[in-house]
Amino acid sequence: MEGWGVEVAVRTGGKRSAKTLRGTLRQVVDGDHPRYGRAFELLIQALIVVSLVSVALASLPDLPANLRVALRWEEIVVVAVFTVEYILRIWTAERPARYVFSFWGFVDLIAIAPFYLGLGAGGRSIRALRLLRVLRTLKLLRYHSAADRFRKTFFKIREELALFGGLALIILFLSSVGVYYFEHDRQPEVFASIPDSLWWAAVTLTTVGYGDAYPVTVGGRIFTFFVLIVGLGVVAVPTGLFASALTEIRREEKERRQAEAMSARIDRKDNRRSPKQSSRAAKRPRAAGRGRSSK
Repeated sequence: MEGWGVEVAVRTGGKRSAKTLRGTLRQVVDGDHPRYGRAFELLIQALIVVSLVSVALASLPDLPANLRVALRWEEIVVVAVFTVEYILRIWTAERPARYVFSFWGFVDLIAIAPFYLGLGAGGRSIRALRLLRVLRTLKLLRYHSAADRFRKTFFKIREELALFGGLALIILFLSSVGVYYFEHDRQPEVFASIPDSLWWAAVTLTTVGYGDAYPVTVGGRIFTFFVLIVGLGVVAVPTGLFASALTEIRREEKERRQAEAMSARIDRKDNRRSPKQSSRAAKRPRAAGRGRSSK
């Protein structure tokens, strides 16, 4: 029985130490560890910047051979660190599958996948995979609170954006049909079909206007005027929705921080009062005992 108890204790201690290690590593990779969290975040951000600079340098045509070798080793080190980070995030996650199929899980995977896929590729395939390394910039969004606010804002107005996006596609198609009707006979090479007119409709509705395709008929110019007016609304309405939702998110965060600060102050006051109250409660029985003894 004694041996069995020792064995159980050892097993329990091992599980406890594993849980403690997992919790500590989770704090480190999430940036919540008081000592190593911030350092880990700065390391990952620095490696992302270094990786992006190496992508730009690798595109130079007359790059020395020794520098190409250095960039190759730099890529190996960066991918090794990102791979370790990805494995740690899976191991320390409360629900590993949920993390793997989440947005940040996809971002962490796409940051290392091009390197491993490129080991068996060549030619244009490997060049295309190397260009995918620029997607590592998405990892930087994890370390900025503003990016989280943008994410919350997007989900807050996603239904309105979906409705307006569908409406914008309808307006885009109707604009291409209208300009094709007005301009096809005068400019058959520019507005050859409705799909060809979609390019003009897109650059006109977004108020870009490259000038490579423009109407020359009176009816086409009048129609373009109304399309430009509608285009101002196509750009302004989503901007207004996003701005108002972002302002509301910031206000909610401010109110939450104020409520947390007030709760912390109340807790501190309660902690200060409790020792005094306990000392007073301890003195009262003594005083009562002295009064009885004097009688």
